[in-house]
Amino acid sequence: MARGTALIYDEEMTKYKLLWVDPACKIEVPERLSVSYEALVRNGLADRCVSIPVREATDAEILLVHSDEYLEAVKKTPYMTLEELKEFTLQFGDVYFHPNIYHCAKLAAGSALQLVDSVMMERVRNGMALVRPPGHHSMRSAASGFCVFNNVAIAARYAKQKYGVKRVLIVDWDIHHGQGVQDCFEDDPSVLYFSWHRYEHQKFWPQLRESDYDSVGKEEGAGFNINLPWNQVGMENSDYLSVFCHVLLPVAYEFCPDLVLVCAGFDSAIGDPEGEMCATPDIFAHLTHLLMNLAGGRLCAVLEGGYNLTSLPQSVCQTVQTLLGDPLPQLANLSGPCRSALESLQCLRSAQKQHWGSFKHSASPPAANISTKRIRIAEEEEEKTELGEEEKSSEEKVWHEPPKRPCPPIRSASVLPDDVACPDGCKRITKDFHPLIVSRLKDHLGQEAEDGDALATFSTLVSLVQKMEQNEVGSGLALVGDVIKALMCVVQHVSPDLNRVLVVCVGNGKIPSHVSRDGKVLVLQISSDVSEEQQSKYYISVCLQKGCCNTSGFMQAVLGLLLPVGYEYNPDLVLLVRMPDSGVCDVVWKQLTGLLQSFAKGHTLVLMQEEENSCVGPTASILLGDPAPPLESLQTPDREDVDAVERLRHRLQADWKLLQTTSEHTSGAVQL
Repeated sequence: MARGTALIYDEEMTKYKLLWVDPACKIEVPERLSVSYEALVRNGLADRCVSIPVREATDAEILLVHSDEYLEAVKKTPYMTLEELKEFTLQFGDVYFHPNIYHCAKLAAGSALQLVDSVMMERVRNGMALVRPPGHHSMRSAASGFCVFNNVAIAARYAKQKYGVKRVLIVDWDIHHGQGVQDCFEDDPSVLYFSWHRYEHQKFWPQLRESDYDSVGKEEGAGFNINLPWNQVGMENSDYLSVFCHVLLPVAYEFCPDLVLVCAGFDSAIGDPEGEMCATPDIFAHLTHLLMNLAGGRLCAVLEGGYNLTSLPQSVCQTVQTLLGDPLPQLANLSGPCRSALESLQCLRSAQKQHWGSFKHSASPPAANISTKRIRIAEEEEEKTELGEEEKSSEEKVWHEPPKRPCPPIRSASVLPDDVACPDGCKRITKDFHPLIVSRLKDHLGQEAEDGDALATFSTLVSLVQKMEQNEVGSGLALVGDVIKALMCVVQHVSPDLNRVLVVCVGNGKIPSHVSRDGKVLVLQISSDVSEEQQSKYYISVCLQKGCCNTSGFMQAVLGLLLPVGYEYNPDLVLLVRMPDSGVCDVVWKQLTGLLQSFAKGHTLVLMQEEENSCVGPTASILLGDPAPPLESLQTPDREDVDAVERLRHRLQADWKLLQTTSEHTSGAVQL
């Protein structure tokens, strides 16, 4: 299995700049690239990556996307005078040319291809290319939006041609719509293009009608183009995560890509003059991690926009650190998406309903009476309003430096019977009696305290959790005689400093509801049993017709319920419990384990029955940072399971705002 993270950068791509006065283009400066790379060096991340040399893309590679006439025209720019460059630039929109930009554009496209080669040939697992000029706006025969050649579009076609990649997912989190990528693939069902972008009802650049939510693709590509328009500025981490949980991830798992390409534009981060959004740099650590569970971890991020020279390098570092496998930062103070985000979310899910099983039975009608839709009145008054908004939005944003993400000395530890081999890379913890812990345990266990082996196991588990709390150990797994007793023991004896513990139970079995009454513990169980326990905000039982055997229903519950609730709860520890005869297959189990690393800085303890020793290796591999293998393309979940999940979501969304998918001010509640 491939390991390592590629980093592609060359100072040569900083050697062009704007040579005349152009207010629209002045923000695109060489420092965008240099400060990003310097931040990676300063934080010790560049040295941890595999450095891949750049190369120029060939004419044949560029022609995979662009017309011969356009390529030949750009080839002439190195020999143009300043006046000729100005005149040439006037053919296009919001772009500039320089004598060295053709060379740099070939390096940028070639860097994206080098990254694809490195990942597809398994020299590395994933990687990032720091390139300039960006690419996602450039059309077949036109430069646009600082972009000359469409780096990611070329990379997608190259991967399909050279490596026979059947399905490519392109995720464009830049704040501008990548109309060039959309135009390239809108009739191609082998490429799923997702873009969120500042839109403001077509008032924000590139001001295209086809950037709205109802542009879903054409002909055979219908449904494979997904646009999420942001119709107001100020979107936050909660808005971004909501779209991932309720739109992108369900569709991506259904699509089942062989390769993930990211148009990694960081003008969607706080402080950027273009985006005017409020999402902090550490959100990109989480977005990256959620995508790393797709395509067997084959992910290539290629730099696009980003014009704040503070939040840009911070966001780049967060992305690369996640690609390297470091623990994720905790995201505090998450709540529900704002009303405008919910309206866009609702409209998009409705527009895509006929194309994706994920939305077939759960999407509501499009939102009516959009809250941000401008009422056109006298031009003078409208201009006055917009001027006021512009002055307000130009206020300088302040945000905290992203938190440090220290790696624990021990990545993962195990508590196993003597006859079960410890997986490579995982440290075996010898069962032992820890006097203070044993004393506390005896007070609670009663007669069970007389079982010396069980007492030693429980004592060791509590000790292991303490080591996680001190960040001496990242994660752990244990084979125990009784998972429910082990769970209750750990829950009752965790440190008071662990304010929130998320318990995820897979399979049938009774978890006493009293463990979650004070909110310090949140239990979410997925099974085929209707729970007899009283459900509450902190005790959530998801009953599926076939329990954990039905992959589509199970993943719907994980993506649509578990992830949003988990993010909003923000646990300090995750306990993942595999019940006896759970029925969950290894691939799905590994996906779940991988996704749960989003929480609690990766501090996850997995509890399994002693008979489940065949699961030790697969579980440990994920805890040690290996990507989960891809699932098969998911089918439409059973209607009964969809209804069950939707009923739960509707009941819980008053308490857990990240579960919302419709605006409370719009009609369209699902009738179940």
